[in-house]
Amino acid sequence: MTINLRKIFNLPGESVPLDVSIDPSELTDIQGYNFASPVIIKGQAYNRAGIVKIKFATEFTLNIICDRCLKEFDRSYSYEFEHIVVKSLTTDNDEYIVADNESIDLKEIAISDLLLQLPSKLLCDDNCKGLCMKCGCNLNESQCDCFSS
Repeated sequence: MTINLRKIFNLPGESVPLDVSIDPSELTDIQGYNFASPVIIKGQAYNRAGIVKIKFATEFTLNIICDRCLKEFDRSYSYEFEHIVVKSLTTDNDEYIVADNESIDLKEIAISDLLLQLPSKLLCDDNCKGLCMKCGCNLNESQCDCFSS
């Protein structure tokens, strides 16, 4: 969703609410993550003393397969983000978002932000024991005799 910030850039004190939903069907090309719910984005874009910022929260649920025991489960996540938005930059700087033609793509920004926040190892539980390397039984649910003796 492209948001035009021209009014916000030109009027200090101005703000606009942000309320966007990204359907899971739009996120199927993201490898390693299966979104079980829409990504809900709520926040605001505002100009305080000539500095334009966007501040938003994301909420969503992932359908995950545990990296240790291969159990499938759903887990909800919520993150908050804030960025300074500028019209242009003279040097490369990852701290700012450049609003080309005074517009930003909120969906693209939110997806990039949340993918950087998600853990790289997805576990059903911090104490997950995983699978037996010999017989493959789920050690969270039963005990095998493969390595006793």
